[in-house]
Amino acid sequence: MSETSDTIPVTVLTGYLGAGKTTLLNRILTENHGKKFAVVINEFGELGVDNDLVIDADEEVFEMNNGCICCTVRGDLVRILGGLMKRRGKFDGIIVETTGTANPAPVAQTFFMDEDVKRATRLDAIVTVVDAKNLIARLADSTEAEEQIAFADLIVLNKMDLVSEEEAAEVERRIKAINPYAEIQRATKSAVPVESVIGRDAFKLERILEREPDFLTSDEHEHNDEVMSMSFEVSQPIDAEKFNAWISQLLQAKGQDLLRTKGILAYKDEPNRFAFQAVHMIADGDFIGPWKEGDPRKSKIVFIGRNLNRPQLRRGFEGCVASPGAA
Repeated sequence: MSETSDTIPVTVLTGYLGAGKTTLLNRILTENHGKKFAVVINEFGELGVDNDLVIDADEEVFEMNNGCICCTVRGDLVRILGGLMKRRGKFDGIIVETTGTANPAPVAQTFFMDEDVKRATRLDAIVTVVDAKNLIARLADSTEAEEQIAFADLIVLNKMDLVSEEEAAEVERRIKAINPYAEIQRATKSAVPVESVIGRDAFKLERILEREPDFLTSDEHEHNDEVMSMSFEVSQPIDAEKFNAWISQLLQAKGQDLLRTKGILAYKDEPNRFAFQAVHMIADGDFIGPWKEGDPRKSKIVFIGRNLNRPQLRRGFEGCVASPGAA
């Protein structure tokens, strides 16, 4: 969309303690790519140390403390981003590094909730760094590790030098069971091309669907522990009013369990596709251009979360179909 050129891209860098986030951040800041970034570090605890671990590059580093408290994170991030907007000509993008024990939802929600932030920035991608050696143990004892994977647009599978090919394949299987839609890049010492992490425009459904047309059509719902994914599709046009009423009620009732919701909708008598997405209870949506000539006008929606009721979700979505004689 045309306004993206006027907004500043934001990359959210997440991953469990020790996965290699700061190593990846340092790589981004020191490689010769000609771009300048403002860095926001979501530190947890009374005393910030992550700031000291970031290589002393030209970039300005801002800290947010006590990162696990949702409202604190949002308030701090809105305040910091507001300050950065006043100097927007001095950098090309913003990188937000969350604390290792953080659920990325509050950070992602900021880009839906605050109108000023929404107007000035765009969420480019959520990048999750995963420790290939220790991930399976972390999944057993940490819901945060699961949620960081569930939210990801890109997963950097790090510390590949510490695992065998069989172990790596099992870790990838576990990742895909939580989030089958994220791209996985293998790495040692977080060595991935900077251009594969920055400027991906991965958070926008339109790009994902152009690259992976089946992105929302898979009906598979493997699950790892409690996190699962479910997808549904209907061929008939959707009634916008019915959908808004249903999804609002669903997010209100089940928002805590719904980590990510994404959909492409064919509204009745509307030539443009509607992209819908939500992080927990916070929803957002926009038209993303016309349906391509000859393409079937099918509506698709995917849910990633916990305690999902497949028949209930399917009935709810199918109940949004427009009545045949409706205007």
